[in-house]
Amino acid sequence: MHLATLDWIIIAATFVLYLAIGLFVGKSAGKDYESYFLSGRTMPWWLLGTSMVATTFATDTPNLVAGIVRRDGVFGNWVWWALLLTGTTTVFLFAKLWRRSGMMTDIEFYELRYSGRPAAFLRGFRAVYLGIFFNILVMANVSLAAIKIGGVMFGLDPVMTIAVASVVTVAYSMVGGLTGVLLTDLVQFIIAMVGAVWAAVHVVGLPQVGGLGKLLADPRVQAKMDIVPNMATTPHDLVMAVFLIPLLVTWWSIYYPGAEPGGGGYVAQRLLAAKNEKHALGACLFFNVMHYALRPWPWILVALASLVVFPDVASLQARFPHLDPKIVQDDLAYPAMLTFLPQGLMGIMVASLAAAYMSTMSTQVNYGSSIVVSDLYLRFINPKASDSQQVWLGRIVTVVLMFTSCWFALQMKDALSNFNLMMQVGAGTGLVLILRWFWWRINAAAEIAAMTLSFGMAIFWHYSSIGHDVPAWKQMVIGVAVTTAGSLLVALLTGPTETQKLREFYSRVQPGGAGWTPILERAEHERIQIQDPRLGRGSDLGIGIVCSILASVGIWALIFAGGWAIYGRWGQAGGALAVTVVCAALLPSFIAKLRIRD
Repeated sequence: MHLATLDWIIIAATFVLYLAIGLFVGKSAGKDYESYFLSGRTMPWWLLGTSMVATTFATDTPNLVAGIVRRDGVFGNWVWWALLLTGTTTVFLFAKLWRRSGMMTDIEFYELRYSGRPAAFLRGFRAVYLGIFFNILVMANVSLAAIKIGGVMFGLDPVMTIAVASVVTVAYSMVGGLTGVLLTDLVQFIIAMVGAVWAAVHVVGLPQVGGLGKLLADPRVQAKMDIVPNMATTPHDLVMAVFLIPLLVTWWSIYYPGAEPGGGGYVAQRLLAAKNEKHALGACLFFNVMHYALRPWPWILVALASLVVFPDVASLQARFPHLDPKIVQDDLAYPAMLTFLPQGLMGIMVASLAAAYMSTMSTQVNYGSSIVVSDLYLRFINPKASDSQQVWLGRIVTVVLMFTSCWFALQMKDALSNFNLMMQVGAGTGLVLILRWFWWRINAAAEIAAMTLSFGMAIFWHYSSIGHDVPAWKQMVIGVAVTTAGSLLVALLTGPTETQKLREFYSRVQPGGAGWTPILERAEHERIQIQDPRLGRGSDLGIGIVCSILASVGIWALIFAGGWAIYGRWGQAGGALAVTVVCAALLPSFIAKLRIRD
């Protein structure tokens, strides 16, 4: 495809705008560590929430959704829709705790919560594992999608695509810090959504597709339209893998970037940057509504339309013979459909895809560099580093992380396999990540055991001959069972965290819950005050769980309402929307009972 002059003007204008934002905030952002990586902890909920959702609107996300729909059908999206439960528990149970902690990064948690050398080891190891290894894997996945889009739409060489896509991102991320990332995320999200919706409307109207009515009447599309799997006709293994296991097991047991049980990663970074606890909660709630209910359907429509134009992988390979066959998978269908866009709209779409790429990459490099600076360099190498040294090291690490992830992207195959790999590596660690906030008996040894066991199980399934004969969902369940049981057993068989450290943690974070009763009772017996009188005694854990359930049901109902409206099932759509309205009406009265400090 060839871009017209208008297309190039649109793309260039957006790039100039991103650079201008980075330069505009660069001076204030670079004055110290907290300003550069946490925006001085002054950010409002709407900007933080938009930034979170922009970050998760990565270039690979539409590709991932397209691959899921083409392979498993619309209901295959429950593999990630189920993670809404993780998101809403983060909103109502953990967002206020993260903001209350006052940490610089989520990795700092390990030495806030645990004591001694195991805590220091955990902090250093997780800084390398999450800040570098896992972070690079996520960014490489996003860059892989950029490679596919560049190759499909413009016939660009992978190296050329990566070079063009990464330079602008590095420039404004390095200069503007988190504030620059947040402001560009706002602009990029608007552009990305406009492009996604407009492209979906145009694609459905293509002569090859014939409009919405004809699309939905096509037998190949009808076979993929169910929002919930038909238990009578859908293969058992598929139901288990993409529906029941995600809803019953995955959401609480598996670490996945952006959907960590208990919160973490760039989500925690945004929560730590909020004005106060209320803004942290509001940001996280806004993110979950937008992430799950607003965005999926334009992508799903394009994926369904692709079944008419490119019914299988062979048809994609025939259409794009110049591409390396290893990257021509079902997830290529999304950029393939975009090749039918007209001039003008093509410029907007390219700008929106670039925005999706940049918003994710800028967040990941900023988050990763904050960990390298705070949890490796400042903690273990140069504790006396000045603010200026920290900021400049952060800028250097930003460049290194970006270009390392781009190199890895050139070695990868498709988005879905990488998604599954990350899910498997984190299988079983989630319960410890939740309980460490609410049960005093969780210790550093339990977290070390969880990491070791989950990684060991992933390696076992990947390389052993047994793994080839066991369905992926069974591997997941077994991995979760072994890792969860093993880590809890280690917690009970090893010594607890030092009492003084537990008291300091409780005094600072005020998690509440029955799991802290022994610590509270002993402190009270010794006349030591560790409960904040402003929050009172007791716990709001039960109220938080009720809020999480209401929010989850309401958002899921909104997903159904959107889908059924597109399908023309207006009665069902109206009923689902009514459920959302009821949940939204009930939620404020319960939120008012949460123990939140202004």
